[in-house]
Amino acid sequence: MRPDQWTKNLLVFAALVFARKFYGPGAETFILLSAAGFAVFCAASSASYLLNDVLDAEADRRHPVKRLRPVASGALAAGRALGVGALLAAGAAAAGFTLGVPFGVVVVTYLGLQAAYSLVLKHVVILDVLSIAASFVLRAWAGALVIGVEFSHWLLICAAFLALFLALAKRRHELAEVEDAANHRRSLADYTPQMLDQMIAVVTASTLMAYALYTIDRETVAKFGTDNLKFTIPFVLYGIFRYLYLVYSKRGGGSPSRHLLTDKPLLLCVFLYAVACGWIIWRWGGGVKP
Repeated sequence: MRPDQWTKNLLVFAALVFARKFYGPGAETFILLSAAGFAVFCAASSASYLLNDVLDAEADRRHPVKRLRPVASGALAAGRALGVGALLAAGAAAAGFTLGVPFGVVVVTYLGLQAAYSLVLKHVVILDVLSIAASFVLRAWAGALVIGVEFSHWLLICAAFLALFLALAKRRHELAEVEDAANHRRSLADYTPQMLDQMIAVVTASTLMAYALYTIDRETVAKFGTDNLKFTIPFVLYGIFRYLYLVYSKRGGGSPSRHLLTDKPLLLCVFLYAVACGWIIWRWGGGVKP
């Protein structure tokens, strides 16, 4: 179920922060709804991981790290993994609709996308990373729907570019670290280090530009009553550059969640970014109507 990967679902809380619903009247309700949405996506993502591990068991046994996963190592029977995965998927869908029909539809769409990814899309060059980006967009969108606020197109764009950045970096790591990588993942046969480096460069620039434009956009300034969010750009810049350092100098990038939890400079950067955003939005946005 990979609980260390649940950090990806924290994107559900983005709308809570940037819609300024984490303080003021009704804040407790909005926070509880976001937490419930986070839990639903943890269950849904766990279901997809179980399906993926069963389908990839044979290939994982040839991987130096993934061979230790419970299904690949034989510690967990494939049938039991699929049974628990089915229960988690059904529970996530039911809980999703309990939180609202639009939110439930996004949860079911996410589950369908993850199943399609595990079965087909992860083996198709370019579509594999685009599918990962789409799953992050769905998380961000669901976070807005569960608390009933209008989702920002900037939020979705930034989420998509950041997810593409992480997915491409992961492919770069797999191509460099895994012997006979194409035999482990068929889509890797169509990637080259040079191609991935070019794609990473394009997406890195796009991510930074999208976030910078968001902070100074007229709509953003009007919403928060300040353009001080631009002062959070250095945190985003450092975080992305730090991750590139881990990918290219430390041969990392295989697990974004692991780096987020274990790399102290990156963890500190994310913490300071969250504090800065929260303080700016609370300090200057409190007297401005949504």
